[in-house]
Amino acid sequence: MIEFGHGTHVGLRRTRNEDTYFADPALGLFLVADGMGGHQHGEVASAMARDAVAEQIRQGKSLVEAVHAAALRLESHARQSRDALPMGTTLAALHVDEEHYQLAWVGDSRIYRLDPPFRQVSHDHSLVQELINAGRLDPELAARHPQRNVLTQALGITAADQLHVGMARGTHTPGVGFLLCTDGLTEGMDDAALARIATRGDLAAQECVDHLLLDALDASGNDNVTVILVRLS
Repeated sequence: MIEFGHGTHVGLRRTRNEDTYFADPALGLFLVADGMGGHQHGEVASAMARDAVAEQIRQGKSLVEAVHAAALRLESHARQSRDALPMGTTLAALHVDEEHYQLAWVGDSRIYRLDPPFRQVSHDHSLVQELINAGRLDPELAARHPQRNVLTQALGITAADQLHVGMARGTHTPGVGFLLCTDGLTEGMDDAALARIATRGDLAAQECVDHLLLDALDASGNDNVTVILVRLS
């Protein structure tokens, strides 16, 4: 059985929501995507990636194969467009079957595992994360770094043949669950704040999502915010 909650909000400073998401327990697919590019390019990129991944999963492809197919579709669209503006998107996705789960991500949209200890499974494809990995930046300072939103990987912007898709997989265990979110959630909330809400067993998954969205708006609200919380049994 899958219990899930989902939601998105344009935020308090934006006029358009370039985030999108997909949540279909029958297909076992859950994903969030954060588009970029301006002039409605962000909405187009995230929607194209969402639809491409869902289409590939319906055809029986693995999650990683589906993400690569989405990258190729965005790249092809960009070649055919005469608009000089870039068009790209992040992606964080979960695919579940009867016994196993697959995770995949590109960019700085994140995946957290809910069962103790609450922890981030994905790794940001960002300049700040590269600086942390190289020992040149204290992780405590990352949230305030002026280049914290600079990505090193994004669908539609990184060449498809050079794209690095982060991935993880595993077998269902009792109590396993995942939080998928765009960076509008993590911009103003640290892992401890996320865990306090996301791991509350006295709340339904949708209630957890609603609380996370409200807290994200209270904490920052500068960006679009999208959240999916999935509990597997």
